Amino acid sequence: MNKDKFLKEQKILRLATIDQNGFPHIVPVWYKYTSGKFYIGTNTRTKKVKNLKKKKKVSFCVDSGIRSPNIFGVMGNGSARLILDKTKVLTIAKKILLGYFKTLENKSAEELLNDTDCIIEIIPKAYTVWKY
Repeated sequence: MNKDKFLKEQKILRLATIDQNGFPHIVPVWYKYTSGKFYIGTNTRTKKVKNLKKKKKVSFCVDSGIRSPNIFGVMGNGSARLILDKTKVLTIAKKILLGYFKTLENKSAEELLNDTDCIIEIIPKAYTVWKY
């Protein structure tokens, strides 16, 4: 399978940031992969955002399958930047959420959209791909 096609089809990315004590903080997140970058909607109150304000380095992993020959994964590292412009955040957040909801006109989608005040943009520097 093609790495870019795989990353566009999957739904969960595990994002690792580094906390104030130097420990990894790993969270599963919804995302959108486009033009070689990952976009994650979130809130500035979250630990991952607080970590990224201090250290921009991240690691990530997206994988699927539990039995060969359908095991495939991509992991890597890179740097992140926070997008805080309200118009850009809203536009990107809607695109992300439409990957998980048929429409944004439902209570859950509206709550998530209203709580999203920033977007994490990940610029990958290195990838590892595996298949079994």
